[in-house]
Amino acid sequence: MTPRIVIIDEKKFIGKKLTMSLANNKTFELFSNFMPRRKEIINPLSADVFDLQVYPTGYFTQFNPSTNFTKWALLEVSVAVDIPNEMESFILPSGLYAVFDYKGLSADKRIYNYIFETWVPNSNYLIDDRPHFDILGEKYKNNDPYSESEIWIPVKHKP
Repeated sequence: MTPRIVIIDEKKFIGKKLTMSLANNKTFELFSNFMPRRKEIINPLSADVFDLQVYPTGYFTQFNPSTNFTKWALLEVSVAVDIPNEMESFILPSGLYAVFDYKGLSADKRIYNYIFETWVPNSNYLIDDRPHFDILGEKYKNNDPYSESEIWIPVKHKP
């Protein structure tokens, strides 16, 4: 699987966040709270939901499934105004990403094993310390083997 390499401009979002780890995964809780309320967000650029993670520096070089990170459920907006109660704005900085088109169950982590254990070591890129995200668009179906999403991994050129 070969990704597209894309440079994105800064993006603005509104959504909800939770601190979690892979060992104490609260993704279901986060999205259960966000999805029924996403229509409260004004100025969305699309109906696509962003599943975004902000990992601490060094997360992937000293990987530990108990290390906490922040996960967001977000909609991209043209302007982050009139933020609904219990939601926050988030600014994603511009940068370089490897984009993997994924089809399959979201619970199947083999795609991430491939990205981090095969593709990255054999590519001309390193993981960058910027947010990672998945775009859950109209073809995304939770717990469906035919579900489609995009996995965006921040990268930088190897020295």
